[in-house]
Amino acid sequence: MRKILLIETATNACSIGLVVGDELAALEESHDQRSHAEMITIFSQRVMQKAGLNFNQLDAVAVSKGPGSYTGLRIGVSTAKGFCFAHDLPLIGIETLYAMAAGIAGSESRLNKNDLLCPMIDARRMEVYAAIFDQNLNQLLPTEAVIIDENSFADLFVKNKIWFFGDGAAKCRQTFTNQPNAAFLENVIPSASFMKNAAIKAFDTGDFEDVAYFEPFYLKDFVAGIPRVKGLR
Repeated sequence: MRKILLIETATNACSIGLVVGDELAALEESHDQRSHAEMITIFSQRVMQKAGLNFNQLDAVAVSKGPGSYTGLRIGVSTAKGFCFAHDLPLIGIETLYAMAAGIAGSESRLNKNDLLCPMIDARRMEVYAAIFDQNLNQLLPTEAVIIDENSFADLFVKNKIWFFGDGAAKCRQTFTNQPNAAFLENVIPSASFMKNAAIKAFDTGDFEDVAYFEPFYLKDFVAGIPRVKGLR
């Protein structure tokens, strides 16, 4: 019976889950990004305790690999690799936007047959990380950092309603005010629970990452802010 630890830290959510067999056996979450470094190990211990297991009994670790917050991704991936090295476990990397689409495709009752899914993650300023999926999770538009305007997704809007969700979706709500095929889902936050089916499939097919060389999918280069000096404006 497969046992896979799930780690999602690509956004403000710090979410840790545990798959046992085909089921999500435990889940611990916080939505305050400042707690990622503090809570990721605590949450991991809690989900293992809830299932009555120890880390030596795991079969794999799956981590949300991005795109998303640079800091969040570094924390999640480094923790996942640490578990893998310590317990000699294979590593599974799952793209964050794919996992978000999978979570909605499997749970949202308002979707109609030809509706499409557009998970979005805030990329700061006016950009978002976005991709388009159908409900079978076929990717129709690649993951990219984009600035949304009134012409975005025009070809797809002709025949499809597109559901936008994630913390980047608010940036395009006003842009699509007059677009009848634009719809929005509120409060969709990346969760380790969304990773379950993808992690199971990857484990069963042996689709593992190279633990030593695996890096997050940042999509954009990290640009550090310039600290403000006291007394200066």
